[in-house]
Order: sequence, then C-alpha cells, then structure tokens
Amino acid sequence: MSEKLNWEGQYNYNFPTSIRFGKGVINELAKHLVAEGLKAPLIVTDPFLKDIAFFKTIIKSLEEAGLKPHVFSKLDKNPIKRNVLDGAKSFHDGKCDSVVGIGGGASLDVARAVVLMTYHKKDLFEYEDSIGGDKYVTEKIPYFVTVPTTSGTGSEVGRSAVISDDVTHKKMIIFSPRLLARKVFADPELTLNLPASVTAATGIDALTHNIEAYVARGVSPMCDGIALEAIKLIGDSLETATLNPNLEARAKMMIASLMGAVAFQKGLGIVHSLAHPLSTKYDFHHGLANAIMLPYGVNFNREVSAERFKNIATALKVANPSAETLITYLNKLNEKLGIKKELSSYGVTAEGIADLSQLAIEDVCHPSNPRTVTKNDFAEIYKKAL
Repeated sequence: MSEKLNWEGQYNYNFPTSIRFGKGVINELAKHLVAEGLKAPLIVTDPFLKDIAFFKTIIKSLEEAGLKPHVFSKLDKNPIKRNVLDGAKSFHDGKCDSVVGIGGGASLDVARAVVLMTYHKKDLFEYEDSIGGDKYVTEKIPYFVTVPTTSGTGSEVGRSAVISDDVTHKKMIIFSPRLLARKVFADPELTLNLPASVTAATGIDALTHNIEAYVARGVSPMCDGIALEAIKLIGDSLETATLNPNLEARAKMMIASLMGAVAFQKGLGIVHSLAHPLSTKYDFHHGLANAIMLPYGVNFNREVSAERFKNIATALKVANPSAETLITYLNKLNEKLGIKKELSSYGVTAEGIADLSQLAIEDVCHPSNPRTVTKNDFAEIYKKAL
C-alpha cells in the first residue's frame, strides 16, 4: 500500500489519535488551536530548536492568528523531573490553556509530563508505570498537541513519557492513556535540515522500536503488522534520509517512526535496557545508544527468535534472510551512517560495566524481551561492545 502514496501529499490518520500528516501541515496548527477555542498555548521545545528559523516562523504564525504562545525550553538532553516541574510552573505563570510539544523525543516527553503535572499534585514519580501510577491520573488535562521534528521516538503518538530522576538519573516511565495528544501535526518538511548524525541516530531508534516490538513476548498481530511495514519503510529510506535527504525519504521515516511508537505498545526488550543506562551514566543520545546495542540484542535473541528475525531481514530486503545476515546488515548500516560500533569510542570504560549492568537489570523494558536476561548477560554484552 505505502508505495502508492503521494509522499508530498497530505493525509489524515486516526490511529491511535488524530494525525495530520504531510508536507506543509504545520501551517494548519494556528487555525486548529483557534478552532478549539484556545488562546494561550505553552510551547514546549528544546534550547537548540527555539533559535531555529522554522520554530520562529511557527511562533509568528501563532501570534498572527491572535494567540499568545508562551515558550518553555529549559530541557536537559535526557529530561529530568526538574524540567517537568519548571514546565508546569511556566504553564501557570503564562496563564496558558493548552500545551504544544514541538521537537524530538525529549521535548515531547517533557510536554506530555507537563500536561500531567499542570493539575495533578502528587510527586511526578508516583504516576510511574511499573507501580500502577496511571490510576492516579484523574484530574484535569490541558488540551495537548504534538509536532515532531525528528523521526525516531514516535513520542508524538505515545501515551508515556520517559523522565529521569534528578539525582540517580534512573529513567522512569510515566504512563496514562489520558496523556495521548489530541492532535498530531507530522510535517516531514520540518526534518529536512536535520544534521546527518541526528537523522541517523533517530532513524535507528525508530528501527529498534519496530524490531523489538515485533519480537517482544506476547501476542499482538496488529502491532506485528505495523512493525513489519514500518521496518520496510525504514529499509527503503533511512540511508537516503541521512546521506542524501529528500522529502520522500523524510516522509517515510516520519511515518515509520510514529508507527514504531504504536507497535511497541506490545513491548520492547533487551536493546532498550542496554541503551537506557548509557544515557543515564554517560549521557548518550538515546538513538545512538540503541544503534550501537541493536546488533548485540539481535545476536542475544537469535536462538529464540530466528524465524522472526528472518521476516525482519526479508522486510529489509537482505539477501539470504536470517538472523545472522540481519546482524551483518545492521553492523554495515551503522558503518554507512557514521555510527561507531565500539562503546569505548564514546567514553565508556570497563570500570563502568558493573554500574551499567545494575541499571540494565533494573530497567523496565527487558521483561518483555523474548529471552530472559540476567545481570551477567548484560555485563557480558557490554564487555563485547567495548
């Protein structure tokens, strides 16, 4: 079906929320907010993006429509609780009536958590998913819109936010179906000028989401189908989007990214549990951490997921598809995209493995991995990846 789409066209999707997708749809944002009777949106973004020309154009369009946008951009690269609390305070200080998240995964996660904390009074981490915190999400929720500017996390269509503890930097997942954006404006033109390194890391992040969702424990034919189609789109477009970008490649990556966020409602796995501690301890970009650890995760799982990895390799058009040829493909893909395969190239040392392994075994993602993982397994993989 996807090859029949006009990748420069505009489309409406309603899964899992209302999505406006296509070239130029960002120009509809102001009109949409006005139509909803909103007047003062809090715009949550990152410190880098707020100074970019297209962001300033978005703000100007909101102002010209009679809106009074209030910009909040005090975000860490790996967001912490303080970012969320400061954002909620900014919402009230600006007398805002809605939240618009514009940016990559960090911006959209903080925006979603701000939406929660504007009118909820418990400590943020009391809403954490692993302890059933969603049952406390009962108060008012401001109108929420997301605008992705990268193609990686798919957070624009998510119902959760990954926020770290300020001191320990342990990642917590805040979840509730009520935190789903009411409207998504996914405009691939916003990603055209991304640096190649960001496109590569976020693109492999999207690929990781779909691969892990497809092999995760449990039965979810809908998620499986979405993941395989997204993997196919990524195989068709990631190299071009990174090395010789055009709108079609960027559009395919953007739709595949949000598809991944839908698919991983089924679950994630070992790769994310390996990647999260690298962000916690060494401040890795999440997509970069996933990119490095993905071949190792596939290798660990191949004895239990060989048939599924063969299907993934087929979707990626790998010759002689199998788990082994998939691993080779992933390593070569990282090399083509300029991603080094050794953790030591990014400052990781052997002395840090014990801490990394402890954080990994405490991570919430690996219980849905198709093969049970131990702390020693994590340590051995980190050693091999050094």
